[in-house]
Formats: sequence, structure tokens, C-alpha cells
Amino acid sequence: MRNEPRTVSDPFETLGLDPAQTALYSAVLRLHRATRSDLAQAMDGSVDKVGRQLDDLVKLGVIHEQSGQYLARHPAAALGRVIAERLDRLAEESRMIDSALGSIRGLIRDYDAGRDYRSGAFTVEKANGADILYESVLGIAVQSPPMQLLTAIPDERTMTDFARKFADPWIDAQKRNLLTVHAIIPVSSLVLPGVRDQLTSLVETGGRVRTLDRVPSWFMTAGPEVAGLPALWGGNLPDHAYNFYLVRTAVVAGVLRSLFDELWARAVPLPWGRRGDGMVQVLRLAAQGMCDDSIARQLGVSVRTVRARFADAMTELGAQSRFHAGVEAARRGWLR
Repeated sequence: MRNEPRTVSDPFETLGLDPAQTALYSAVLRLHRATRSDLAQAMDGSVDKVGRQLDDLVKLGVIHEQSGQYLARHPAAALGRVIAERLDRLAEESRMIDSALGSIRGLIRDYDAGRDYRSGAFTVEKANGADILYESVLGIAVQSPPMQLLTAIPDERTMTDFARKFADPWIDAQKRNLLTVHAIIPVSSLVLPGVRDQLTSLVETGGRVRTLDRVPSWFMTAGPEVAGLPALWGGNLPDHAYNFYLVRTAVVAGVLRSLFDELWARAVPLPWGRRGDGMVQVLRLAAQGMCDDSIARQLGVSVRTVRARFADAMTELGAQSRFHAGVEAARRGWLR
């Protein structure tokens, strides 16, 4: 009996309710149609304090009040309401971040005069064509190996072009230690023909790839002093005939690296590879209602391995519980 409140409260605590709120929600579940006085007595607290906490839970939608009595919503419905509100807040935060990212256009305008106050004048080269873009990257890498290439790709069409025609030269360059690719791509592009195979090769030769639901714009940095910007920030390259700018200055490259780091911190690793496939397998089977023992028998591994894969998934997804990991994995498309 002493373990029951923990079973109910853990998901709510994970989603932001404090221990007092989760304990009160558990009390409402048990007492059903209790008054404020009943609940204050059960919680060993004052009526005013418990009343304020009840008001908060009513606002959250996890309980409701009828004629002075409080009833708990079904735990699944209550948890779904809390999750929905948390996702709404995350979406709003994402929109605010995207708005901040748009301010980079102002930074570029500040440097359109063509002068870096540390090193003097710098060049801005306008180019067009996918061949020119990918060959420029290899040319820069040959001049100063090993070069770190950071790139954000916002659309499926660019990913399709990359997988069909341009991935192989970059993969070969990684094998020859000319460059290392770190890429952020939209999660929707993972199902495109050829993309999985090419990304797997890219990772196996030293690259790193993460996914976001939405990537704000294409851009890249090639080493510490070269940056690539689209003709129109927020657009994709194919829709603008692969028109882009190569800006050779440490200041702009540094700003874009900072932007890339912010996006990278929010992005999620690829859901495959030996380690990734294991994480996805246990999450999918758990979503079907299977326990650890059943999952272990299904996969032909030990229960210890199953639990280690759950721990890996929670770490990769930034989750504090298995339930939270399942919600985040579903949102990221891992369970499709």
C-alpha cells in the first residue's frame, strides 16, 4: 500500500507537478467526492492551503469540483491533459527560439559593409548550383584538413539530392580524414529512399547526425572562418536554384556555430545503428504493454540488457522516466 502513491505520482512529478500536488491528487483519487475539509484532514494541512492547491489542480484539469466536492479525472485523461499542456508550452518555446534565430539576418546586415574589425575586409561570394556547393566544401577541406563541417538541412528535397548524388564524395572525404560532418536534419526525411543507407555510412565513417521536427533554415560552417548562408533565410536551397553565399570571416562563422550548437542541443540522435535499434525495440515493445521479462524473451537478450537499453533511451531523449521516454519517442517518430 505504501508504494501506490508513488505509482500514481511519478508521471505527474516528471511533468512538472510538485510533490504536494501529486500527493493531493492521489488523495482525491482515493476519497472521491471529498470536500475541502475532508481533504485537509487527509493531508494533515489547513483548509486554506489545501484549497489553494485544489484550485491549482482544477486549473490544470486533473480534478474538477461539483457542489463543493472534488472528483479526480481518470488518471489517463488527467495525464494526457498535463502532457498536452506541456507540449503546448514546448511548442511556444520553440517558436520563441525560432524567432530569435531569425535575428541572425540582422547580424548579417551589420556585417554587409564587408569589414571584420579584427581582421579587416572579408569577402562575400555569391554562388549557385548544387554541384558548386558540394565541390566548394570539398575544396575548403582539401586546403585545411581535417575540417569540421556543420550543416543544417531544413527540407526533404535537399536531403533527397544529398542522398542520391552528393553524399558519397563527403563520405569518401571522411574516410580520407579531410573533413568531419555534423548535420541536423528534419526527422521526416528519415523515411526518404536512400537516406537511411547514406546517413548510416556517414556516421560509420565518423560523421554525426541528429534530427529535429523542424529545422529553421539551411546554413553551414566549414572550419573556423567560412560560413554558408542561403539566398533567403528560412528557405530551402532547391527552391532558390541552390543560390547561396560563402562568407569568409570568423565572426559570421562563429555566430552560425553558436546557432548550430543551440539546435544540436535540442535535436535527437538517429533512432538506428546497433545502439539506436536496441533502444527503439524496447520502447516499441513497451508501448505494446510488454514487461521487461517479456521484452527480453522477445528480443533474445537478458533482462539486464533490456533495462540498460531503457536507460540509454531515457538519456538520449532527455526523459526522467520510461513513460516520459515513450511520449518523447512517439513525438519524435521513433515508434512509427
